[in-house]
Amino acid sequence: QVQLAESGGGLVQAGGSLRLSCAASGGTFTSLGMGWFRQAPGKEREFVATISGTGDKTYYVWFGKGRFIISRDNVKNTVYLQMNSLKPEDTAVYYCAARRGGSLSLRGEGYDYWGQGTQVTVAS
Repeated sequence: QVQLAESGGGLVQAGGSLRLSCAASGGTFTSLGMGWFRQAPGKEREFVATISGTGDKTYYVWFGKGRFIISRDNVKNTVYLQMNSLKPEDTAVYYCAARRGGSLSLRGEGYDYWGQGTQVTVAS
């Protein structure tokens, strides 16, 4: 059973940056494709970014391109989401997810394990 623990959320001013971390345990990390999703109050969960098990492939949602960077450290079993130029509309709970097999997925249904989430609040 894979367990995921997010950290790094908080309150930031518009235009600022945050780096989210997600530490994985209980599985072979390089065999896990990883993703970040977010859910704002009153809205559905939405895809943000995904990275393959080896880290050689990434994909971003349109609003993340140029502002968000997903990366992973396969020694530390950790995936990161660097978020720059944050906007108030980025305010949400951000979730880390893992899928067996190591490939990418843009769909929440494609993931097998989820973290508890970390709150990101961007003040205007």
